[in-house]
Amino acid sequence: MPKMKTNRAAAKRFKKTGTGKLVRNKAYKSHILTKKSSKRKRNLRKDIVTDATNARVMKKILPYL
Repeated sequence: MPKMKTNRAAAKRFKKTGTGKLVRNKAYKSHILTKKSSKRKRNLRKDIVTDATNARVMKKILPYL
């Protein structure tokens, strides 16, 4: 059986933690930042653990991550 291919777009966006959970960056931090408050922009910098419903799909796309 051939090796599975990793979805490269997803591989660039997700990292695996030590416990095996997937971590991602938050959206809405790239442009139109003047109307967003400093607090909101600061919170958008932080990584967040992917929710369980989405993580199941991502683990199929990222077999070797």
